[in-house]
Amino acid sequence: MRWWDMDAVIALEHDLFPEDAWSRGMFWSELADTRHPGATRTYVVAEEAATGRLAGYAGLAAVAGTGDVQTIAVARDHWGTGLGARLLTALLRAATAAECHEVLLEVRVDNARAQRLYRRFGFEPIGLRKGYYQPGNADALVMRLADPAAAPAHDPVVAPAHDPAAAPAHDPAADPGDRADPADPADPTATAPAPDTARPEPSEEKHG
Repeated sequence: MRWWDMDAVIALEHDLFPEDAWSRGMFWSELADTRHPGATRTYVVAEEAATGRLAGYAGLAAVAGTGDVQTIAVARDHWGTGLGARLLTALLRAATAAECHEVLLEVRVDNARAQRLYRRFGFEPIGLRKGYYQPGNADALVMRLADPAAAPAHDPVVAPAHDPAAAPAHDPAADPGDRADPADPADPTATAPAPDTARPEPSEEKHG
């Protein structure tokens, strides 16, 4: 993710997370920690190969051997394509490159679909955070992946700036179910589906 992606990222952010979208300043704060020798952040974007339109983005914090999934967002018309899984794979590869021995994330307790996706990657539940998602006071399940290097690959988006988001074969279970905040997502063909995204709140060290 680079500065020229920001307008499209903010537009998608507000479309998917209207109640508590990250501000432009929060994204700039994250990106400021991606391009220096001691960088702790990795942010990737996916673009449609034919049009160059932003299809999704994702971010990882990696500090002292622990990775933390900051955000995964997938445009509505790419739900069910497996793009979320590919973005997550890119983050896990970044965690491996940063020599992380574990990766953590939060997901809504009522989001069974997202939890199934994370379990497929090897994440296991380790705790509960009461009232983690606001507004709504929803609880978060904390999940941990013990060895990101051993996680299964899902045709990753690998570049830290731009990568085509050519859709793979349809796999309705291959995207995270929410960024851990909106309502539990429905199947993309159902009425009024919720965003097919996954994201914990910004880390306290960056946004506290």
